[in-house]
Amino acid sequence: MLEAGLVGARFVHLACVIISFGAALFPLYSCLSADSSERLGRQLNPILITAALGALLSGLAWFGLTVANMSGELADAVDRDTLASVLWDTDFGHVWAVRAPLMILLVAAIQLPGVSHLNRRTIAIVTFLAAILLASLAGIGHTQVNEGTSARIHVTSDVAHLLAAGAWLGGLLPLSLFLASNQKVRVPNRGVVRVLSRFSGMGYAAVAVLLASGSINSWFLVGSLAHLISTTYGQLLLVKSGLFVLMVLLAAANRFWLVPAMAQSPTANGSESMLAKLRGHVLGEQVVGLVVVGVVSVLGTLDPAMHGS
Repeated sequence: MLEAGLVGARFVHLACVIISFGAALFPLYSCLSADSSERLGRQLNPILITAALGALLSGLAWFGLTVANMSGELADAVDRDTLASVLWDTDFGHVWAVRAPLMILLVAAIQLPGVSHLNRRTIAIVTFLAAILLASLAGIGHTQVNEGTSARIHVTSDVAHLLAAGAWLGGLLPLSLFLASNQKVRVPNRGVVRVLSRFSGMGYAAVAVLLASGSINSWFLVGSLAHLISTTYGQLLLVKSGLFVLMVLLAAANRFWLVPAMAQSPTANGSESMLAKLRGHVLGEQVVGLVVVGVVSVLGTLDPAMHGS
């Protein structure tokens, strides 16, 4: 029961922080028109508020359930003395002592009036706080198995992995909202293509970082092909890798088939058809991305392949 609750809390927290970061980052690189920015701001504001509150509540649940899992008693999840002991006397607790105020600051920042209008300065503040919150997850994961230079390399790689994943996965939500609103109001294709090209550029960088950092992390946590195949951790990592490849294929189909076809379509109907297919692919990426987050949530509760079974 504790393990299932812990996986659930990790999943909700990771998903909410990813959405907070990626969705806030999207307006900063996508070159939205004034009209699109105003529409997207109204749509994103309640989503960002919900994601920030979800991150706060699930983060508290994650910490409490981890404490209970350490002691073996569910009651310790709300026991003041036990919680204080873990918070101040363990490395895990020290990280959460920093993350808790960050979560509260994120909730407060999203309440600023500029968020609903996608004011660049206000959105940059939200993005910065969400980025720190997401990156700080590297301090409570499997990076703790290393020491010295190896630990520094592993933490740096994990931070890069988290931020790249957040930019890509979290950016899919505002992208899907943008595509939906453009289909309804029939915005000229060049505006849609411009935003899609910007997102693709970010996606290229994110995939490159994910491949490099994922390889480094796997070296530290798996170590050999035998461990990859014979352990539960390694097998789930293979599942995660397969899902990642599927997401890349969907993104490649968007970039090299649907977007050019939409831009070159001689008719409005043909362009709208390509846009509808594009929306379907983006939705597919989001679904697969959520499954990836679920797999990662389970992996975080397992011993690394080098030390597990």
